[in-house]
Amino acid sequence: MKIAVVLSTYNAPQRLEPALLGYAAQSLRDFEMIVADDGSTSDTRELVKDIAVRSGMPIRHVWQEDLGFRKCRILNQAILSTHAEYLIFSDGDCIPRRDFIAQHAALARPNRFLSGGYFKLSAQTSGRVTPSTIAADEVTQVDWLLRNGTPRSGKLGKLRAHGWHAALMNAITPTRPTWNGHNSSGWRADLLRVNGFDERMAYWAQDREFGERLVNAGTRGVQVRYSAICVHLHHERPYKTEESRERNRGIRQETRRNRASWTPDGILKTSAPDPRITAMHRPAADVAINRFQTAQ
Repeated sequence: MKIAVVLSTYNAPQRLEPALLGYAAQSLRDFEMIVADDGSTSDTRELVKDIAVRSGMPIRHVWQEDLGFRKCRILNQAILSTHAEYLIFSDGDCIPRRDFIAQHAALARPNRFLSGGYFKLSAQTSGRVTPSTIAADEVTQVDWLLRNGTPRSGKLGKLRAHGWHAALMNAITPTRPTWNGHNSSGWRADLLRVNGFDERMAYWAQDREFGERLVNAGTRGVQVRYSAICVHLHHERPYKTEESRERNRGIRQETRRNRASWTPDGILKTSAPDPRITAMHRPAADVAINRFQTAQ
């Protein structure tokens, strides 16, 4: 199957760079890299171009004008920009373990989406991340984390699990599988069938609402939090407001009350499901798409 990674970002090139370097170091190399950019300045575009040249990894940069928080819209445009059958979603502040894509590919199943998590790094540990530690896959290893400012905690167990141990922990964890924007994956046809992300939603739980519609459509979640590993760089969230929480909470309640599988404010702005959406490959005219790769 053809795989694409969709990485969301907004004006944070200092965090996007280590995330992209993590994908350049993946054990499974046959994938398409898409940066879904919610209106960053030219610094991000130049970084993406530079990483593509330095790493040899082709990257598609899907960009829209900065008109406030519109992450859901740029994610929808990223979905439309690719012909890949299977899409892995993460954020531009998360560094994947070397087998991140391989794990998502191996665990993919029909009529299922995969639900992963992240391990949050402290400010001190985040400051010690370098291109060489990413290339060596040290930043996801417990010993390196403990030597570089991460306090001991039970959460480190997530990073220690491998093979049958990881599979067992995925099976017995009480954490319910939900769509998590920093680490989830699914079949493009399933994502389109629910009309993508709800573009009315601001910051907070917009990913969970998307997953709830997938479940209502018959696409159930599978827990992979101990198998598909990424670490989250420390940063503040000034865009997090009580107003956005209340607005999104109302939309989620509506989705749950109606057991909705389709949003009228997704890729298509229609109240009724349109089966033709599963064949769509047409980004909006106001979205810029740049393709960067090494010179041939």
